[in-house]
Amino acid sequence: MWARLASVVTGLMFAWAVPRLRMHLEGYAHKAVSHINPYVEITFPEYGGERLERCKAYTAIQSYLSASASARAKRLKASVKDTRSLVLSMDDNEEVVDEFEGVKLWWSCLIVSGNSTISLHPFSENRRFFRLTFHRSHRDLITGSYIKHVLAEGKAVAANNQLRKLFTNNPSSNWHYYKESKWSYRAFEHPATFDTLAMEPSKKREIMNDLLKFQRGKEYYARIGKPWKRGYLLYGPPGTGKSTMVAAMANFLNYDVYDLELTTVKDNTELRKLLIETSPKSIIVIEDIDCSLDLTGQRKTRKQEKDDREEKADSVKRAEKGGEESKVTLSGLLNFIDGLWSASGGERILVFTTNYVEKLDPVLIRRGRMDKHIEMSYCCFESFKVLARNYLGVEAHLLFATVGQLLEETKMTPADVAENLMPKSDDEDVEACLERLIEALGKAKEEARMKSEEEKAAEATAARAMADKEGQPNCRATEIKGSR
Repeated sequence: MWARLASVVTGLMFAWAVPRLRMHLEGYAHKAVSHINPYVEITFPEYGGERLERCKAYTAIQSYLSASASARAKRLKASVKDTRSLVLSMDDNEEVVDEFEGVKLWWSCLIVSGNSTISLHPFSENRRFFRLTFHRSHRDLITGSYIKHVLAEGKAVAANNQLRKLFTNNPSSNWHYYKESKWSYRAFEHPATFDTLAMEPSKKREIMNDLLKFQRGKEYYARIGKPWKRGYLLYGPPGTGKSTMVAAMANFLNYDVYDLELTTVKDNTELRKLLIETSPKSIIVIEDIDCSLDLTGQRKTRKQEKDDREEKADSVKRAEKGGEESKVTLSGLLNFIDGLWSASGGERILVFTTNYVEKLDPVLIRRGRMDKHIEMSYCCFESFKVLARNYLGVEAHLLFATVGQLLEETKMTPADVAENLMPKSDDEDVEACLERLIEALGKAKEEARMKSEEEKAAEATAARAMADKEGQPNCRATEIKGSR
């Protein structure tokens, strides 16, 4: 018996050493086990695809398990995103039990050591994956409903836990380096909210409702056949809070912010590549778009064309010396806003800011590209009350009436009002700050009055000069007639 057993073992070892025979043996073994084992296993690898990118399903499952199933795990893995948040997740080779519609399932977080070959990808050394185990009688429920439930819940948890990021585009000369990306980022920590934004309450509510309508409109945009995106044009004088509005929108929607600098983009192709690399649930901002590139679209006079030729010659000289000039065109930017590639990803907001909206080409800011135009104007009394609450912590004061009257008679930006309200020392109280603001408003009112008088005097002088110029031929004709 032992001799026969030894020969059988020897035969199996020989068969296992031959790759083709080993494959057949593994197949027969799996078939034999499947008849006995009533459980089904589904694996979700961490990396996959042609470029070995991180799988979205793995990330969503990881977020789902960190929020629900990890509460029942005995071994947890901690990661700190910032000084205020601690994220717990399942440790490697740990198993937890989950339940869905009365069905019990098992999740395992496994790690497999890779080969010892040299690879440019650091994740090729250790491969992680999640394994879902369930009874085969519940196959339809798990594959049809449960996995969709896990992915949806995981994405929602990841969105709530994710730190907002502020991105800026990198020069294209660095794109080909390993670990270099088209965007670099840091944590978005701007504290602005709609509660602290200096604006009329009715206007803020209108903007907030519009943002919520967009955020919840995935099915609506699909039904009407439009990409899930929306454009906002913020225009107004400097210091009226355009950048603060962008920060408030990002904090309100919990979106990332991509600050796109057009002057560093070499051409339209690079602009399209940057768009592809942006993530959903994001705000793409182009600040001071009237200053970024020549996007006026207005017909030029001969003098302007001559100036452009001279400027082009200067740019050629700069290029010969090593400098580069952006070749992004108005057509390329329009395709970036609402072309075919703009629909990739979905759930994006595009924001343009400008101080001089009249300089922009109407084609660039028409409805459908910039869907909502928001004027960021001078400080009104309602905006002042928000700033007084933010900077001084007061809702009412005897000097409010004087401030309100002066704000109606003169123009001052919210930035200037805030600077005057900000205490400059520990000794300054609320009344001192309000008096400083009143003094600044009075001075601005006087300067505006003097400027208006000077403009009127200049107009009157120009009108008299024009009248004298037009009256000279008539006077000359009268003198000639009298002499005859």
